Amino acid sequence: QVQLVESGGGLVQAGDSLRLSCTASGRTFTTYFMGWFRQAPGKEREFVARITKRGGSTYYADSVKDRFTISRDNAKNTVSLQMNSLRPEDTAVYYCAASTLAVTSTRAERYDYWGQGTQVTVSS
Repeated sequence: QVQLVESGGGLVQAGDSLRLSCTASGRTFTTYFMGWFRQAPGKEREFVARITKRGGSTYYADSVKDRFTISRDNAKNTVSLQMNSLRPEDTAVYYCAASTLAVTSTRAERYDYWGQGTQVTVSS
């Protein structure tokens, strides 16, 4: 089992950058591939980005590709999401999630553990 705690959310203006972090505790961090999801008011939770267990491969939703970067530091048990050129439509609660599956996924139901979320608000 792993516990996940996100940090770094806040209120920014369109075009600004923000870096989210997620710290894991519990089971060995490299057991999990990690993902970021987000949920805007009145909308379903959607995939943002994911990274493999050793960090060798990443994948992004089309809506954030070339603006967001996911990374992980296995020595520090952290996964981060660098968000650049933020837009009002990026406003949401952002969640990090962990999965023990052997094959990575963009589907929320494939992730076993979730953080409590951190709010990101982008004003126009």
